[in-house]
Amino acid sequence: MVELVQNYDVLEKCTKDILSIIKPTEADQNKRLHAIQEIVDSIYLVGRLGDAAVKPFGSFLSKLYAKSGDLDVSVELPNVLGFPTSKEKKQSLLGELMRALEVRGVSRDVNFIPTARVPVLQYVSNHFGVSCDISIDNYPGGLKSKVLYWINTLDGRFGDMVLLVKEWAKAQNINDPKDGTLNSYSLCLLVLFHFQTCKPAILPPMNEFLDVNISAESGPYNEKNLDEMCAESIAKFRRRDIGQRNQSSLSHLLATFFEKVIELIVRYID
Repeated sequence: MVELVQNYDVLEKCTKDILSIIKPTEADQNKRLHAIQEIVDSIYLVGRLGDAAVKPFGSFLSKLYAKSGDLDVSVELPNVLGFPTSKEKKQSLLGELMRALEVRGVSRDVNFIPTARVPVLQYVSNHFGVSCDISIDNYPGGLKSKVLYWINTLDGRFGDMVLLVKEWAKAQNINDPKDGTLNSYSLCLLVLFHFQTCKPAILPPMNEFLDVNISAESGPYNEKNLDEMCAESIAKFRRRDIGQRNQSSLSHLLATFFEKVIELIVRYID
């Protein structure tokens, strides 16, 4: 595919034009912050959620969101005894929160999916037009998002590439796990793999970056310790990276990304 790109200047201009349209502004960020506050205000109407914390995760936390991106929010319950919250309790609490949001006139286009692997409440904020996905105690989502946030701080091209690849996947209708296609996290990992396997590499292997186990059973994590670990790993990588930095343009990285994806698909088919 790289050979098919005759003029990188044209491709570079196209990528910049696309990014200028899809990258969020301060106003887009503020809409999401106000939508989060709507949820905070609504949980007080649900007695069993009185002491819960409302924490954004996903692309908003990792700073990898587009203007049209959803807002992922985890309502985290106090967990003094350390036992995981049952799926049945999560379903019940989300049902009560759904009714509280409706009573306050916050939500429209409500879609409650209690039987999903991770029960989720989806709706669009009436006042701010933001699509929101609420789950209960989604610690793995928060942990993944925090790690991606730190990876994103290493190189500005990573965030731009993620936005471009997600926009491409959306245009090709392959960015919806409900249809058996790729979710946004998988697309982020594909971009991460590309940046790790460029020559010279732009990003380090994850085992050099941090040692964190991310699984469906991941419980609450110490955010301060994670931030300290990531900051220390980033400082080490930057010291080692002096004089060896990959200077590829965004257009070249995009072209080689698709070339690499095609090679992986061909290998899988063979």
